Amino acid sequence: METNVVKILAFALIAAGFLALVYGKFSYTKQTTEAKIGPLELSVKDNETVNIPVWAGLGAIVLGGLLLVVPKRG
Repeated sequence: METNVVKILAFALIAAGFLALVYGKFSYTKQTTEAKIGPLELSVKDNETVNIPVWAGLGAIVLGGLLLVVPKRG
């Protein structure tokens, strides 16, 4: 049973690593409340971009590969 969990984790790391290398960044919208006066509310939506370093994508692929290749101890 533990072997299946390790394999799933390994494949997820490899997939995340490839996605990180292909896309390199992702964006999301952050909403903040600036002022609230009675029933009126002023809010601001900001687009935030997160850059994913190449070493993080490669590291995820290598770690996932190691989880698949290295035999389980015990």
